Amino acid sequence: MAVEHPRYPRAPFRTPSASGFLYAGLTVDPPRTPLVRASAERDDAVEACAQAARALADRPDVLGARVFEAVLMPPLKGAPRFDVTMLVETDGPQSLDAVRAAADFGALGADLVMPAVNPARIGDTEDPADGVYLFNHFVAEDGDAGVRVWEDLAGWYTAVLGVDNSLPLRALEPSRFAFVNYARLPGGAAAFLLGQLVRPGFHRFVRRRLREHGMTALPVLYRPV
Repeated sequence: MAVEHPRYPRAPFRTPSASGFLYAGLTVDPPRTPLVRASAERDDAVEACAQAARALADRPDVLGARVFEAVLMPPLKGAPRFDVTMLVETDGPQSLDAVRAAADFGALGADLVMPAVNPARIGDTEDPADGVYLFNHFVAEDGDAGVRVWEDLAGWYTAVLGVDNSLPLRALEPSRFAFVNYARLPGGAAAFLLGQLVRPGFHRFVRRRLREHGMTALPVLYRPV
């Protein structure tokens, strides 16, 4: 359970979602610099994923399917190079296998397909359903313990940066990432990253806690397509 830090209030958690989730990452034409520029190859991959998402959305066991294109990829060691991602929400974990088979992520060229559930959440990440989105990929030896650390840190983001939504996706099978946090940001990509770096609390509290628990956070920022 998340605890309240003396300087930061506990984040306003809601009841976790009962949905199942499929997070797919594609490495298509990643940039050499943090800023993601236009790419014809990426455009083709986005269109293929969008077609697949529309087909999945017609299924009764799918609540939604969204496609995202990267806008900013921080140059962090070990960071994923997914310049296209897809997030599919199902009516529950029991539907994940069938939806995964129907999606045929292999044909789309996915490098990662991660079935997941939501152990905790803040606000509604898809209301409104536009803006800049964060997919923060967490490496942790113990995923459940990692989610608890995330809960403890969430109050800093809500109080200091004004983030009012967050939906961690906890992997259901062995994965490169223990969980991926999905959040809509209150401003642009660069403003969010800079807003962290210039605040001492990010280094003294957030990064320190992650190091203490042997965790690594690998963010990539996207726009929906």
